[in-house]
Amino acid sequence: MSTIDISSLGAGGGFDVPLPPSGRPLHRLAQVRRQQGVSRRTIARRLNIDAAAIRQQELETSDMTLSQLYRWQTVLDVPISELLVEADEAISPPLLLRAQLVRLMKSALAIKGNVKQESVRRMVQTIIDQLLDMMPELSGVGPWHAVGKRRRLDELGVAAERRLSADVFLDRED
Repeated sequence: MSTIDISSLGAGGGFDVPLPPSGRPLHRLAQVRRQQGVSRRTIARRLNIDAAAIRQQELETSDMTLSQLYRWQTVLDVPISELLVEADEAISPPLLLRAQLVRLMKSALAIKGNVKQESVRRMVQTIIDQLLDMMPELSGVGPWHAVGKRRRLDELGVAAERRLSADVFLDRED
C-alpha cells in the first residue's frame, strides 16, 4: 500500500497516512442511488453540480472528501455508513427494505393517479395507507414520473432561466 506524508500538506505531525489500494471500491453511491430510485439528474440538481461530475463521483473508486459524502448522504437520506464500502458486506437489510418500500409506494401512487375505476382506487389507497403505517416517512414520496417532472402552466423551465451572452445573437461568418 502506498502512503503520503501529510507533513508536506501543511497538516503537521509528520506521519504517513495509508492510501487505499488502486481499484478497491471506496463507496457505493451509484448502488444506493439506484436502490433509492433517484436519478442522476435529480442528484445533480440537488447537489448543484453537473451530470458529468455525478458520473465521476459515482465511480466506486472515486476518492471523495467527507463533505461530498455528507452531501450525498443528505440527498439520498440514508445513514453515511450505507454509502461506505465495508469489507465484502452487502447493503444492510434495513436500507434494502426502505428502498423496496419507497419503490412500492412510488408504484402505488402512480397507479392511483392513472386509474379510473373507483374500486381499484380504493384498493390502491388501502395499500398506500398500509405502507404509511409501516413507514410513516413515505408520506413525502411522490409517484413515478412518466417523462420527467411536469411543470405547472405558470412555471418556467430551466432553459428560460439561463442567461445568454450578447454574442449568441451576432451573425458569424464561417
